[in-house]
Amino acid sequence: MNTVVSTRYGQVEGEQIENLIVWKGIPYAKPPVGNLRFRPPQQPDEWDGVREATAFGPTAMQPDSDMMKFLGDSPGGSSEDCLYLNIWSPGADRKRRPVMLWIHGGAFMYGSGSSETYDGASFSQLGDVVVVSINYRLGIFGYLHLDEIGGETYKGSGNCGLLDQVAALKWVRDNIEAFGGDPENVTVFGESAGAMSIGALLAIPEAEGLFHKAIFQSGAANNVLPSQVATNIAERFLQKLDITQEEFHKLHELQADEILQAAEKIPPMSLGPVLDGEIVPIHPLQSLDSGAAKGVLFLIGTTEDEYRLFTFLDPTWRQLDDKGIEARFAATFGKRWEKINEQLQGKSLSQELYEQLMTWDVFTYPAIRLSEKRIEHGENVWMYRFDFKSTAFGGGLKSCHALELPFVWNTISNRRVASFTGDAPERFEIAEQMHLAWIAFAKNGNPSVSILPDWPEYNLETRSTMIFDIESKIKNDPSKAERLFWDNVTALKESH
Repeated sequence: MNTVVSTRYGQVEGEQIENLIVWKGIPYAKPPVGNLRFRPPQQPDEWDGVREATAFGPTAMQPDSDMMKFLGDSPGGSSEDCLYLNIWSPGADRKRRPVMLWIHGGAFMYGSGSSETYDGASFSQLGDVVVVSINYRLGIFGYLHLDEIGGETYKGSGNCGLLDQVAALKWVRDNIEAFGGDPENVTVFGESAGAMSIGALLAIPEAEGLFHKAIFQSGAANNVLPSQVATNIAERFLQKLDITQEEFHKLHELQADEILQAAEKIPPMSLGPVLDGEIVPIHPLQSLDSGAAKGVLFLIGTTEDEYRLFTFLDPTWRQLDDKGIEARFAATFGKRWEKINEQLQGKSLSQELYEQLMTWDVFTYPAIRLSEKRIEHGENVWMYRFDFKSTAFGGGLKSCHALELPFVWNTISNRRVASFTGDAPERFEIAEQMHLAWIAFAKNGNPSVSILPDWPEYNLETRSTMIFDIESKIKNDPSKAERLFWDNVTALKESH
């Protein structure tokens, strides 16, 4: 098998692993260092000779995270020079196979495209597809919104991470055919901040036409920061560095570790895509109303107990009395708490109720709203929910956030993964079902496969949803009561 491929920038040599070829660490943009720090990505430089592509590139700069270690995605070797992608393909033979491009999650602050969970070999072998995983700038390096402070020079700085993803998609459009992929059949898929990124890409005119199908795992199209909020965060960050508007040159002179350290108190999800009026001109849901992503097919879903991951790892819940629990609800939901509490009709407040509310507020309800928006415009949507409960930690994780990842990727037999999923024998069958459904969607635009029950499109009458569990099945309008609860909360919010 030929492992040397010519890209627009030079030749790369991968390695044959069994019946696949894998290329790792291919640059899709210039290193965003020096004067390119906090600037949109630039095309990579050309090179002479054959570049070896057998090792993953550095991962994006990021703080240490106990949670990411727990999830088995704790990248070493991080660097500002991180704009690399990886490719798994059955052959560099110009056969124009479907392409699946993965955008990893991690609250826009953590993670990498080279996690063991995201090994593309199974997708490529079983599905005869080309898999691409990418790194993109995270946290302060990817989403520091300097537009209003630094002027024209820093236009787009608050969306560098998103623009990196656009650059990777353009690279795929221009180069993937030589690796055996079809640039006119690209499926983007991502989880958590990766799925939220796809939601934001819907609003970016520059991303139009770069992908043809989208899979949203535990993320939708509502995670964009208002420009003023992002500017306030940037101002506080500059104060911490003691940099005035006249001293912006210092931003390019500091070591990357100094910048990372100065940002350590900024909480996850406070940095992310910015509604800046330029790169992201309007809210993604509004952009769909304006006809964006016309004809792009959507597969959207969540896990049943998303927020359990975060409370399970939070020891402070055990120290709260009734007043403390009430204060936590009020602090979390802020101005909305009165309306939400009114809808609860006297339900006693508990950690379990908090998990349910946060699961719906952050993940499930935005996914439903995105689906409804697509259906209103006559577009095709399939919905799923992952209900399988991990048996690890005595079942304490339930079907928490990120649990579906090794099932989707069919990396369930990885020993590190078993400490998260547990060892229930049924997990292999569920992994096969999800894995083949994702492949079918990438190939045919429909996730139906013979080893699953018939999977109808989602519509507003039946709301048919595939439930992935020990016995996978279709449920119509699962959790209808919760959906109506959040409909009422939203209606109350919009009327005040």
